[in-house]
Amino acid sequence: MKHASIKATIVIGLAAFSSEPLSAGGFRLPDQDAFATARGEAFVATADNPSAIYYNPAGITQLEGSNVRVGLYSIYLDPSYQPPGSSSTYYNQAKLHAVPQLFYTYNLEDSGLSLGLGLYAPYGLSLKWPQDTGFRTVATEASLNYYTINPVVAYKLPWNLSVAAGLMVNYADIDLQQGLTPTPNNDLFEFKGDAWALGYNFGLLWQPHPKVSLGASFRSSTQMDFGGHTKTEYNGLLPATDSSASVNYPFPLQVATGISFRPTKKWNLEFDAEYTDWSTVGNLNIHQSTPNPVVSLSNIPLALDWQSSWYYEFGATRYFDNGWHVSAGYILNENSVPNAHYTPLVADMIKHFFSVGTGYKGEHFSFDVAYQLGYGPDHTVTGSAAPLGYPSSYHPADGTYAFLSQAVSVSCGWHF
Repeated sequence: MKHASIKATIVIGLAAFSSEPLSAGGFRLPDQDAFATARGEAFVATADNPSAIYYNPAGITQLEGSNVRVGLYSIYLDPSYQPPGSSSTYYNQAKLHAVPQLFYTYNLEDSGLSLGLGLYAPYGLSLKWPQDTGFRTVATEASLNYYTINPVVAYKLPWNLSVAAGLMVNYADIDLQQGLTPTPNNDLFEFKGDAWALGYNFGLLWQPHPKVSLGASFRSSTQMDFGGHTKTEYNGLLPATDSSASVNYPFPLQVATGISFRPTKKWNLEFDAEYTDWSTVGNLNIHQSTPNPVVSLSNIPLALDWQSSWYYEFGATRYFDNGWHVSAGYILNENSVPNAHYTPLVADMIKHFFSVGTGYKGEHFSFDVAYQLGYGPDHTVTGSAAPLGYPSSYHPADGTYAFLSQAVSVSCGWHF
């Protein structure tokens, strides 16, 4: 294999790394509370438990005293791939994941002020594909761990209006692996790195009528400058090398708005629309301070051309007199990744999420449990980019992708 071809496949693999966290349904984790998940994440205009720190921090002014809420989102992730003209189907091998959350709020009595602190993972998970898919020059395995510490302050104004602001302290680490040839040949390229970044969030909650509540939240973009190293092995023909490397990746801003309608005290219906500005991720550069013999470039430009996308969320909750409630919800998740820059690490496509759940809220103790089913109809990719050094007829990511996930979310709270 020519050295130019080897270099090109590494560049394409690094492009997959750069795009990896972008799939709203894949590596983004909007599921930060079981009650909200049961309602299809339609919670911006309700925001009446401590997880509002994530969904809409202005909502914590509705809580009295001190409140703690902990949760666990467990997901079975099962995207699949079928090569063009083949009857073989390949499945993700890293299927099970568990993501914890912790929220605390405190209301300063008679002051209008409320304080909160959230610890959660807004992005994450991993994918691992078999080595014989045919697209191993694009990607074989990736994992992302992303954690946020989010202190917030909220204030209740007259006119049933609350506002809030918070600081997001973010830490992330990433691990990407790919092959250097289309078929397994004892070859490997790996990038590992981590980064810290600051961001901020705002929230607004207004109840103009006893039956209507309006909510809005904003989460800023964050610039993650991943610093780490690359590792290259190639079947004994090239020596194993390690090189320091970095990628500056902007995680996009998010804006959500919602309206909650409560025809009676026993019903809460809500519709939310959530925008994620993926379009800010256009051209990136991979920096290698000590280029290795395989990739001799210090700066490798990457064109991604992502598209902004929306979540449309609908949820309903029925409350009972004994403290119990049941909920159901639906999400339509638009896709963001164009075919020309498609990466199997995100399995991006239009997705549908259906959820149901139940819970109990007592004087001091509360809990919720939710089940969520995610489904992505077959998405056929054609015309994916060929690495430099390969003929234009070579489209490594072409094929038919499907998505399936099942998740259980549990949250428990204590008021004191």
